[in-house]
Amino acid sequence: MSSTTSPPPTTPPQATKSPATTAVVVVLAFSGIVVSLMQSLVIPIIPHLPEYLDAPASDTAWAVTATLLAAAVSVPTMGRLGDMFGKRRLLLISMALLVTGSVVGALSSSVIPLVAGRSLQGLAAGVIPLGISVMRDVLPPKKLAGAVAMMSASLGVGGALGLPIAALIAEYANWHVLFWASAVLGALAAGLVVVLVPESTVRTGGTFDFGGAISLSAALIALLLAISKGGDWGWTSTLTLSLFGASIAAFGFWGWWELRTPKPLVDLRVSIRRQVLFTNLASIVFGFAMFAANMVLPQVVQLPEVTGYGLGGSMLTAGLVMAPFGIIMMLISPLSSRITNSRGPKVTLMLGAVVVAIGYGIGIFAMHSIWQLIVIAVIIGAGTGMAYGAMPALIMGAVPPSETGAANSFNTLMRSLGTSFASTIAGVVLAQMTISLGTAALPSENAFRVVMALAAGSAIIALVLAGFLPRVNTNARNKIGNDHTDVAPTSSKESVSTH
Repeated sequence: MSSTTSPPPTTPPQATKSPATTAVVVVLAFSGIVVSLMQSLVIPIIPHLPEYLDAPASDTAWAVTATLLAAAVSVPTMGRLGDMFGKRRLLLISMALLVTGSVVGALSSSVIPLVAGRSLQGLAAGVIPLGISVMRDVLPPKKLAGAVAMMSASLGVGGALGLPIAALIAEYANWHVLFWASAVLGALAAGLVVVLVPESTVRTGGTFDFGGAISLSAALIALLLAISKGGDWGWTSTLTLSLFGASIAAFGFWGWWELRTPKPLVDLRVSIRRQVLFTNLASIVFGFAMFAANMVLPQVVQLPEVTGYGLGGSMLTAGLVMAPFGIIMMLISPLSSRITNSRGPKVTLMLGAVVVAIGYGIGIFAMHSIWQLIVIAVIIGAGTGMAYGAMPALIMGAVPPSETGAANSFNTLMRSLGTSFASTIAGVVLAQMTISLGTAALPSENAFRVVMALAAGSAIIALVLAGFLPRVNTNARNKIGNDHTDVAPTSSKESVSTH
């Protein structure tokens, strides 16, 4: 048995030249929006993909599943590589993957190349946590809370704005234009990063944890594959249960491995600190709460009026209803940062959870017109924006600068798991509680109310979890780039890796 103490970063975070703060924030937020657009890029054309690609729907569904799986692998890996080799460098690599995947998708006319292109797009998912980590390293502390809130909001902005934009393109142009447009946006974002975003000199050094990366990727792929395909394969089928079992085994091996390697992909000793642990747990349930709106509101808009609760709108109308959700997430960023700076990110997170719960509570009883759905989307988007802005601040307040990329990436992964659970659970509820309309089985009004209630409950759980967080002065925490003492392990056991 031997022990290794992790050395401090060789260069303080502020060693880079002073950047143009506004330009850095705008460019990184724009990059986050471009990447998050990939979530909703193909939603308007999913029903038509079997016709476009001359393939069964079970095969074309991989255009969505592949992106989800690739993102799960990419997010923690890119975070650690960014800590090791430079976050700006990994940002550019991620954007290159996005552009390449978009071009492959634009040139595809069959399932395999389209799925390959979508997988490459999914590998760019690490841009948002990498961007947050760049901000910590190159921005002055007083600007950090607002910048992080805006970067976090880009996740919702891209997803919400992408739906109406993609629907509009799909309705009036060839579907390949969707991918050409994403390629152009990705190239533009990469060019702006090259010109305006400085590289941080904070590095962890060491070697990459291939064992941790492979075992975590295997665990996540098995879990998300079982979650996303369990409804089609059967939740009690041998394949689904085998994947769940393989995921549990892989997670167990990953945890064992991470506690024994000197430079782990995810430092579990840091991850079990109260502030990090409860932030990540809250992120999972908040991811559920956020995504439930995407499962309910567009469907209510598009269901036929003859159901008595559907509004008979188009996909474009559904996208326009969701657009305020993303816009308000960005607009709420200044308020979120002010609350964080004055009261701490714990208060911001708790307030966001309360607002989201109120939004879904209203939604249970008010889904009868377009304006009501827009009001619900605005309330939920405002609460989500506040909470998503607080989560990275909480994480950065508990980890040293040299681990920011990996820690933020893991937190982003927790949010993504929450959205995956929301998609699955809401999908089961909507599939089980149905009404008959001719030969079609459609989700009932009570099904949508149940999903809304589950989302409200998950927001309340996030509130309870946030209550266990320590109350931290954010301004003091943001200065840890120059002073590591407040995040250093409190005992020798936390700083020693056992082999």
